[in-house]
Amino acid sequence: MADEKRLPRDQGSCWLVGMPDLRTDRLVLRRWRDSDLESWAAMNADPEVREHLGDLLTREQSDASVSRFQAEFDQRGYGWWAVEVAARGEFIGFAGLDEVDDHMPFTGVEIGWRLARSAWGQGYATEAALTVLAHGFDALELPEILAVTTATNLRSQAVMRRIGMTRDPADDFDDPTEPEGPLRPNVLYRITRTART
Repeated sequence: MADEKRLPRDQGSCWLVGMPDLRTDRLVLRRWRDSDLESWAAMNADPEVREHLGDLLTREQSDASVSRFQAEFDQRGYGWWAVEVAARGEFIGFAGLDEVDDHMPFTGVEIGWRLARSAWGQGYATEAALTVLAHGFDALELPEILAVTTATNLRSQAVMRRIGMTRDPADDFDDPTEPEGPLRPNVLYRITRTART
């Protein structure tokens, strides 16, 4: 858009400015910066981070994902924010909202997060997710937000429960894009704006 501005390259980013930053006591959810790309690529090459996601990504695939995130944010006004620890200015992953993929047996907007291993176990995923939920319900006025993960991803399911989401086993499904194996069985969690505490 003509009225959007880009940060000059010497200020650390070529990404469009225009998406709102979200803040918590410890985190900043913000636009992506060029300086995030190396850490993001390292996360996408980490087998533990990718355990419930599938194949590791090359640097080119990882960089392309950020370009895709930015384009989707510009089109819809929501998407995947980069997550930074405010006190250190350290990039630790992403959190945000996305439209459910067309191949899924349901529709809607889903919440998600992915953090570097060094950021696990500190409550950052829950903190970021609560802020994203608030934005989705209060600013975007979404009636419902979904969350999806593999049946074996107990850590993410624990975050889903901590942020008030519930699961009906009747909604569980097999991901049609995955072959037989541990990534195929998936669970679906939900929370509505009216049920939010």
